[in-house]
Amino acid sequence: MPSVTYKDSGVDIGLTDEFLQEAKAHISKTFRRGVLSGIGHFGAFFQPDFTGYNEPVLVSSTDGVGTKLKVAQMSGVHNTVGRDLVHHCVNDIMCGGAKPLFFLDYFAMGKMDKAVALAVMEGLCQAAAENDTAVIGGETAEMPGIYQPGDYDLAGTIVGVVEKSQIIDGRGIISGDVMIGIPSSGLHTNGYSLARKVCFEIKGLSVDSQIPGLTGTIGQELLKVHRSYRKPLDILKKAVKIKGISHITGGGIEGNTRRILPAGLTMVIDWNAWNRPLIFKLLQEWGDIPEADMRKTFNLGIGMIVIVEAQEGQSALEALIKTGEKPIKVGRMA
Repeated sequence: MPSVTYKDSGVDIGLTDEFLQEAKAHISKTFRRGVLSGIGHFGAFFQPDFTGYNEPVLVSSTDGVGTKLKVAQMSGVHNTVGRDLVHHCVNDIMCGGAKPLFFLDYFAMGKMDKAVALAVMEGLCQAAAENDTAVIGGETAEMPGIYQPGDYDLAGTIVGVVEKSQIIDGRGIISGDVMIGIPSSGLHTNGYSLARKVCFEIKGLSVDSQIPGLTGTIGQELLKVHRSYRKPLDILKKAVKIKGISHITGGGIEGNTRRILPAGLTMVIDWNAWNRPLIFKLLQEWGDIPEADMRKTFNLGIGMIVIVEAQEGQSALEALIKTGEKPIKVGRMA
């Protein structure tokens, strides 16, 4: 009986090791003060500097990119999804008032493709460096039989810190407070199972289809990077007292903002306060998607909601405008 090696079964440890060695060039660029070890140990070491904090609180979040990965795989474009992942996680902990410290990723493929893996890691590390977040560890897995050749999955965990007295958790929100919306950069990382069905099954498009009114192909539109809101939120926190922040992901504006509201409060949203980006109008038209489904599936052009007192609403708008944003008062608490 012939012998069988691990490589014969579909797992090439040598190729994975090559990828990790080459990926270190990108990863090392994210290192910041506090990183005590490079990639390769069984655990990642980070020594936080809590100088200036009286009661530091760690804030963490884990997320993935969802089926947006299928669009990347269909398009052969892999250097954006890592950015999506980091930005999504940064935005999540920003909702609590935290600033990021470090990030860990999980990357799994059916069969190791070093060029694809390096493109994903390059984008991930670029976003981490831009958000002052160190990539200090993770897991790279080759899993034939779980993922088909060409398929891969991507997820990550972020850890940040906030002063306990400065935690933003929505606890102080009251009736009359206003909702300020910050525009999204597209679908971000949610609603892609529905978007793919509409675009590629119902409408019969390919990722290279040109659509009048869009700036590129439908593939390029769907792969627009999930933006980070760190810079405008950092500036806004200095201008006004923020009572609550909601990151508009799966569940839409209502579903996500409801998570931070005290019991008994409801939202009065002016759905006509902003003009939805064309991609959302097209998806609804092509798929005959009910309005209720649109509102709970997509961000509809609003990526982050900030809640402030009514008397600070104008100041919040002006502060965001100075950063180059085009904020919108989308509603109020009742």
